Amino acid sequence: MVKNKLFPLTMATMLLSTVALTACGTDNSKTSTPAPTTAGTATKAPSKDKDKLDPVKLKMYLIGGPQGDMKTVQEEMNKYVKEKINAELDITQIDWGDYTKRMQVITASGESFDIAFTSSWAFDYRQNVAKGVFLPLNDLLDKYGQGIKDTLDPRFLAGTQVSGKNYAIPVNKELAQQFVWRFNKKYVDKYNLDITKVRTLEDLEPLLKKVKEGESKDIIPLAVPKGFKAYLPFDYLFDDNIPIGMPIDTKDFKFVNMLDTADMKNSLKTMRKYYQAGYLREDVATLEGIDNMKTGKWLVDKEITQPYADKGWSRSAGYEIVSAPMQDPIIYTASAAGSMHAISANSKNPERAMMFLNLLNSDKKLRNMIQYGIEGVHYKKVSDNVIEDLPAMKERYAMPGFALGNMFLTYLHADEPADKWDAFGKFNKSATVAPTFGFNFDPTPVKTEVANITNVAKEFMPAIYTGSVDPDAYVVKAMEKFKSAGMDKVIQEAQKQYDEWKKANK
Repeated sequence: MVKNKLFPLTMATMLLSTVALTACGTDNSKTSTPAPTTAGTATKAPSKDKDKLDPVKLKMYLIGGPQGDMKTVQEEMNKYVKEKINAELDITQIDWGDYTKRMQVITASGESFDIAFTSSWAFDYRQNVAKGVFLPLNDLLDKYGQGIKDTLDPRFLAGTQVSGKNYAIPVNKELAQQFVWRFNKKYVDKYNLDITKVRTLEDLEPLLKKVKEGESKDIIPLAVPKGFKAYLPFDYLFDDNIPIGMPIDTKDFKFVNMLDTADMKNSLKTMRKYYQAGYLREDVATLEGIDNMKTGKWLVDKEITQPYADKGWSRSAGYEIVSAPMQDPIIYTASAAGSMHAISANSKNPERAMMFLNLLNSDKKLRNMIQYGIEGVHYKKVSDNVIEDLPAMKERYAMPGFALGNMFLTYLHADEPADKWDAFGKFNKSATVAPTFGFNFDPTPVKTEVANITNVAKEFMPAIYTGSVDPDAYVVKAMEKFKSAGMDKVIQEAQKQYDEWKKANK
């Protein structure tokens, strides 16, 4: 159930590329055969006769920096959507760091809206399902979502069910999650570094040492902010700030306090060593973000990848970036829920909202319009399925493609291979399934303890994870605080729920 906390770190570099990031189902044995994922032609919404539908306006909230040309693009989309399902859109974008808080206020006020972005990392999907914020979609999906069901890998829907019901439509993108070490190729070439032999945190040491000794102080060998944690082979219960997880290769299927494991202890010792050697910024434990991609003054950072991600990162950064995998691809519950659209329980037009989501995920013209804007204004076509960005896209309409709908429908850029989306399908098929894939922990019985251990994690883990403090001393303090806060009770409740879920799902 690991959740990705790296999105704020890299959004600025992702907006101009089609690179997607990153992560409550039923029976895992039913998730081995993905549905077709080719773009094909536009699929009509299986709706009523458009002329018999009353006109409606759909209020939609999206995540991402507000774009100057949104109104202009929205007007063009509305002409098309009105023609298809007699509906118009009223889109509001809310910036990355503000989205969750703003949406919490909106939903608490009882405001009527129709569609909102949700995920495992922003405007938390599972928490909002528990609060009754989202509408169950199974019946609507069957009636008006055939285009979605025809194109979406079924594991997305299986992995995001809560008690057998779907409350949001996942974006069809990379289903698996794979962390990589991402390198600035300028320094890889300058120091003749062999990144093919780098996989673990420990493998980085000779590379970090060379760059530290050979460059000025303003070059950061390991460029990460306070959200950084070394990859550990665990399936996290919450997110990777709270150290509760189940080993990926588990034999007994038990949740553990990760601070008490050899993997965690070794990782923390290595990070402390790196911090003391000056490989990280001194203020890393309090650093909210880092502009290494913009400045180019870095050797390596950590990111979530996908097929041909290096090309997208390089295009966005303006210089070459290469990567090396930390682990093999794994499908988590949270990676399936990494980007979704929900219909509000207070929506006055849930049927039309589902019709729109069906178009967004099956109609190629609409899907590319919402991401790339207007042809001739924001982009120009190089060929039928290949485009080139125009200055207006970067300046006034740089949309985050991964958060908008079925990515398999989107145009390619000239530097992207023609088999990009086929590669995504192969990537998803190659992944192993995490032991808790499909399991959604309900924190209600231990909500006080969860709140308490969350506060302890905020107090201790940024400094511990980044090596900013001595782990031998601070882990003991953190363990004591976690225990007093009720971590054992949370683990016990999670284990009880997981065992019941696993038995029910065989």
